[in-house]
Amino acid sequence: MMQDSLANSWIIQRRVIGALLMREILTRYGRHNIGFLWLFAEPMLFTLGVTTLWSLSGAHHLSAIPIVAFAITGYSSVLLWRSMPSRCISAIEPNLPLLHHRNVRLIDVFLSRILLEAVGTTISFVVLVLFFWGLEWLKPPEDAVKVALGWVMLSWFGASLAIFLGALSASSELVEKFWHPAAYILFPLSGAAFLVDGLPTAAQEYALFLPMVHGVELLREGYFGSAIRAHYDIGYMALWNAGLTVAGLLRLRVVSREVRPE
Repeated sequence: MMQDSLANSWIIQRRVIGALLMREILTRYGRHNIGFLWLFAEPMLFTLGVTTLWSLSGAHHLSAIPIVAFAITGYSSVLLWRSMPSRCISAIEPNLPLLHHRNVRLIDVFLSRILLEAVGTTISFVVLVLFFWGLEWLKPPEDAVKVALGWVMLSWFGASLAIFLGALSASSELVEKFWHPAAYILFPLSGAAFLVDGLPTAAQEYALFLPMVHGVELLREGYFGSAIRAHYDIGYMALWNAGLTVAGLLRLRVVSREVRPE
């Protein structure tokens, strides 16, 4: 009986998330310019821009690391964890009518948006690597398992942060107002634009306080292998991710009791 109940619950949950995903895709990409292709165009333009600047300045001769791969791993990792909170903050109010359906809950709204961002950014990352590999502008990663593990940890961080901030935004509009400048400030501090080993020793300790830096370092160690010396503690990042997940789910539970469908 319990197995049948769990199986039925899984079927219902899958249908709910699937329906919300289709709704998100049509709403977000079906009506705007090049739509879904912008997921690939944005990081590609960034990569080409950085590569051009480095080439013109001659800085690409100062490092053995291919700048194209450095830019792709950096910017794609930022897109991964930054876009999830942006989509979940203030997502509750416009989706309140959906709560009239008894199988739809607030966590489903968040999960569908998080999943869409994770899948879209992952596809973008893989396509860009294959594209520039085909042009012989970069080489494939040395350790795909480490790259995947770093990507998963960054995805978990983005998802947990999205649930936490999304739940907080139900109580205050200040969350949305503070998140946008905070996201821009965190961009250069997140490890996307530097290697921890290249920082002064005193600065390395402070850089590693930010959990996403550990994920980026692991990802780049998997990509570049022995060409770099990575600094990371996945246990530290996992503690951050788990803490944000628990805090977000607890806050969302409180919000779920307070909101009413319109």
